[in-house]
Amino acid sequence: MNYFELEYENNIAILWLNQADSAVNTLSPAIFDACEQVFEELENNEQVTAIVLISRKKDFVAGADLEALYAINELHVWEKEARRAHTLLKKMEKSKKPIVCAMHGATVGGGLEIALACQYRIATDSPRTFFSLPEVKLGLLPGGGGTQRLPHLIGLTSALDMMLTGRNIYVHKAKKLGLVDKIVHQHSLLRVAKQQAKAMAGKKIVRPTKRKFSDKLVESNLFTRKMVLNKAYAEIVKKTHGNYPAPFKIIDCVRMGSSYGRDIGFEAEMQKLDELVVHPVTKRLIELFFAMNAKKKNALEGLAKPIKKIAMVGAGFMGEGIAQVSINKAIPVLLKDINNVQLQQAQQNIWKQLNKKIRQKALSPAQAEKQMNLLNPQLQYTQFSQADIVIEAVFEDIDIKHQIVAQCEAATPSHCIFASNTSALPISKIAEKSSRPSQVIGMHYFSPVPKMPLLEIVTTPQTADWVVATAVSLGIKQGKTCIVVKDGPGFYTTRILAPLLNEALLLLEEGAAIKQVDKVAQQLGFPVGPITLIDEVGIDVGAHIMQGELMRFFQVRNPDMKICKALGEMAAAGYKGRKNKQGFYRYNKQGKKQKGKVNNAVYDYFGGQERLPFTSKEIRQRLQLIMTNEAAYCLQEGIIEHPSDGDIGAILGLGYPPFTGGPFRYLDSIGCAKATKRLNDLSATHGPRFAPANILVRYAEEGKRFYL
Repeated sequence: MNYFELEYENNIAILWLNQADSAVNTLSPAIFDACEQVFEELENNEQVTAIVLISRKKDFVAGADLEALYAINELHVWEKEARRAHTLLKKMEKSKKPIVCAMHGATVGGGLEIALACQYRIATDSPRTFFSLPEVKLGLLPGGGGTQRLPHLIGLTSALDMMLTGRNIYVHKAKKLGLVDKIVHQHSLLRVAKQQAKAMAGKKIVRPTKRKFSDKLVESNLFTRKMVLNKAYAEIVKKTHGNYPAPFKIIDCVRMGSSYGRDIGFEAEMQKLDELVVHPVTKRLIELFFAMNAKKKNALEGLAKPIKKIAMVGAGFMGEGIAQVSINKAIPVLLKDINNVQLQQAQQNIWKQLNKKIRQKALSPAQAEKQMNLLNPQLQYTQFSQADIVIEAVFEDIDIKHQIVAQCEAATPSHCIFASNTSALPISKIAEKSSRPSQVIGMHYFSPVPKMPLLEIVTTPQTADWVVATAVSLGIKQGKTCIVVKDGPGFYTTRILAPLLNEALLLLEEGAAIKQVDKVAQQLGFPVGPITLIDEVGIDVGAHIMQGELMRFFQVRNPDMKICKALGEMAAAGYKGRKNKQGFYRYNKQGKKQKGKVNNAVYDYFGGQERLPFTSKEIRQRLQLIMTNEAAYCLQEGIIEHPSDGDIGAILGLGYPPFTGGPFRYLDSIGCAKATKRLNDLSATHGPRFAPANILVRYAEEGKRFYL
């Protein structure tokens, strides 16, 4: 495969990265051979005095070829490839001919590590240009010298932040950090890069660090350097509870390099990356990445109809968020509410977020203004005749939804789709009052909409295929990962969340402590504990779900299922959680949780103040298996079509521990036979709500897996 195009101009070699038959440039073992040959040719060519490295793609380099990496299942295989990459990058770094790296678009992973080995770095001022080392998100570490070169260039603290979070660094911040030497307009990139290469040719190459004096002072001292690394280590322990090995290995590599020299750090990096490549957590995270990537393509794309304008009904927190992600992607939005104050507040909040991007220089004032002009506030339905889809995000009341359906259909053209953002009300019930039920669909966004990546699209037996296709197409354009599920109480995500929340409340009824239940859930890998989640969502909202159709559905399936009643009693007494500062935890005047402070008064709703000892193992098994078993029921009943939909939905929507790969990957890892035994044991002790789904029993008997 061809990876490069080589041009010469006035003793300057211009090396274009242009991977054949690919929309992006990726790094793979095959590219190392091609790189070695090209650089050897350029080093030996006496006519060449300097080199410009640039890309013909929309991005510089999109990282490693994960397919090749995922296929490796034995130790020491990737280490050999990593060693070749290190050898090449060291040659580039020590080249007597200056290499100017000219970057536009995404420069991530190994692409950034290539840039770090160059003598000069120029980037475009485009909002599309950013830099990151996202390997940690895939259970990996920067394997091309990044753990050693980056701290030297931008300082230990900034480098650790980049490597341990994988966050994107946009170009102006990159310049401030010293990651980039010069910023230019996109159309000037090649010209300025050639000028810089010419200016550096034949001169002694000096690679001065741009670290601040304070950073140098901290890092030059063994004691303070150790403090920085120990603090990073402690924060990772607190955040991950030891479930992810990659962050710890990143810190170890940095520690080795800073203590014993860069060459020792390079060796540590290669060995530890080799260990991570075959680690089960890495496999699960890469599988999740593949599954999410597959969702970027709409299987029904040919049926989708264009969406030229969205109409939003409800300018509250959810409606505002949906409008924001839409105008961010250049989709015009009519935002309607009956309350003008609410409309003004939504506009202010959206502009505040755009202004934040302006300050970060990720967006120009003109671009922000252009986006804001796509938002058209409405108090009436007068302009709804222009809408191709209506998305309602009003209160969870079926009568109100029915009114909205009738009003919208009277104001919109015949082809207009009606989508509900409900999280629990059956879409088929909403469609009962529709004059065009085939065009009614559920589009369940998650809060906060701009940050949460999942969109759960809910279909009824009447929903037309073109409507499904169009909803998925819109979701993808909004930047969401879409799963399509069938209608039913709670759909998929709310349906598997409700048993988890119910089980947490039953644990409190049995005498468990609030903090222990939450702590064990976080140790298990959930971002927040279930009790904290109830406070965040709202005790009134939780009570509405616990007393609604979903819980009645569970009791019809299993008449002996135990459901906690305390949440309804708390809601009736005025408890709403964080929003009114009356919940399971104590809150300050600003509504922030007071660290470690439980509202002990709520124990009166759960059997009294006396709390009993519970093992972490029991809490962990009860919480994880009740949710996982419900996911299996959803697959069994056809609510979800494929296990990957269940895994994506659980992780992206509900925070199911990502390192497990999701409920179905987890079941495959322990085996359905073991899962069935554990569920039967829990059922014998705690009641039939733990009875395993028939699909688990069948798979256990047949020795089957959910993934081949």
